[in-house]
Amino acid sequence: MNDQHDHDDQHDQHDQHDDQVADGRPGPGDVGWEELVTAALLGAERRTPPGGSPAALLELAARETVRERAGLLPGAAGPRPDPAPADPRPPLPAPAARRLAMLLAGRTEPGGGGRRSGGPDLAELLPQWLAAAGAHGYRAPAAELPALLDAARARTDLRADALAFAGPRALWLAGLNAEWRFALRGGAASAPVDLEDARAVRSRWEEGLFAERVALLAGLRRHDADAARELLAGTWSAERAEDRLMFLDTLRESLTTADEPFLDRALGDRSRTVRSTAAELLSALPGSALAGRMAARALACVHLDRVGTGPAGGGAGIAVEAPHECDAGMQRDGVSPTPPAGHGERSWWLGQLVEAAPLGCWSERLGGRSPAGIVALPVADGWREDLHAAWARAAVRQRDAAWARALAGPPSAPMAEGPGDPARLLTVLPARERAAWAAAFVAAHGLSEAFRLLSTCAVPWSQELGGAVIDALEIARDAGGYPWSFSGVMGLAERCLDPVQAGRLAPLAAHPEEPEPGGPGAGGYWAEAFQRLVATLTVRAAMAEELAGRAPEPAGPPPVA
Repeated sequence: MNDQHDHDDQHDQHDQHDDQVADGRPGPGDVGWEELVTAALLGAERRTPPGGSPAALLELAARETVRERAGLLPGAAGPRPDPAPADPRPPLPAPAARRLAMLLAGRTEPGGGGRRSGGPDLAELLPQWLAAAGAHGYRAPAAELPALLDAARARTDLRADALAFAGPRALWLAGLNAEWRFALRGGAASAPVDLEDARAVRSRWEEGLFAERVALLAGLRRHDADAARELLAGTWSAERAEDRLMFLDTLRESLTTADEPFLDRALGDRSRTVRSTAAELLSALPGSALAGRMAARALACVHLDRVGTGPAGGGAGIAVEAPHECDAGMQRDGVSPTPPAGHGERSWWLGQLVEAAPLGCWSERLGGRSPAGIVALPVADGWREDLHAAWARAAVRQRDAAWARALAGPPSAPMAEGPGDPARLLTVLPARERAAWAAAFVAAHGLSEAFRLLSTCAVPWSQELGGAVIDALEIARDAGGYPWSFSGVMGLAERCLDPVQAGRLAPLAAHPEEPEPGGPGAGGYWAEAFQRLVATLTVRAAMAEELAGRAPEPAGPPPVA
């Protein structure tokens, strides 16, 4: 009964609306769109809608929409975009182009069954592929430019290599799509400036984006350090504090005494972080006035203690008298007066003085001893940890291999007993020595603390280091654990092991008898992990062959270049 009543009401409303239109009452175009929207939002209970009912309102809205669309006029044609610039680099070999498409799509290897547990993680191989392609100097295929820009937008870790490989045509494309505008802010892919053209250099410096200016300053620093410093000095006072800090950081490369006057002026900068960075750079110049002042302060705090009985020091030891205040001169030279939570003031000030003092000043002060001899001396009153940690930071800052070697100690020693950050100390050592130290550490202590050490070693890992890691993984498997306890090292091994190690890993990839002791299914999980490792190394070997142009051409048409 009610349904029939409602139906009759609606029928009457439609008839009423048709009558209104026929009589010249509200119809399409008679009621503005804004009024229709307002009435719809208010609701029929608060105000009678145009047309007299909700159904009439909706009909008016529908008809108004059709009327508006029917009345649209075609827009004026815009100017055609300029042609994309030429990219003179040679095209990729066809197999390498096919590999790139596969990596960008994140697909598994054909025949891999699509199961991640048994196949390589192609997304993790993309950075390595881009770096290798960049080293070969290839041009990116035009068809892959959108995917390359998408990948660069999603992953900042591969942005520089992706944009450099994508080249000028990617920048042209980025200008047409707001989602890729980030590429226009990245100086890495900007057109290079002729560093011999002073006018072009000045123009880029004054008008370029921030990243372009940083890239220009770094490039000019390598080309003509004096010109780079003069360029920076010319606009220094007008730059923002965060920009001054980034520009100042470019002076780390090829730092010389010629930079000292500029850095000394930066010690009076209004920004504390800029002052601190300037002081850090000056302290890395052993002959600078600041280094001399810091050495004098540090030497006043540390001296030989003839009363000491340390056997390694031949009866001598080190006594420490940390500063009792942080005066204005120390603060001007970059010493922070306020320690972080958990640090005592005196140890905080001592650490900063020793860290900023030239390491060469300690031999004469401590009886003509070598760095190893000094590190072996006992330190009185519990100051050893503070003193050695400060020396370790100084060794990293001043890139002093002898001190880094002495402070890192033998790889057989547990890491927890080392000063500072052993991984950072290793970065100071030559690559071959670093790999040998890491290999010996892994052989002595296994993999539980090795991740950060391994990440400092050059890729691909040396045979010695790769062998030590494989041995340690096999030992971990035989001990009965699960492979995901070593997922970080396994991931590193996929990216860093020399592909020639695949043959040595092949026996480990076979499904073994369940080891004793071992968790349920541990043997199978380890087999899958080793299978993935072997598969990844195989793909990396194939990638190298394809980029070198030694892989066979695939059947079918060549990719679009």
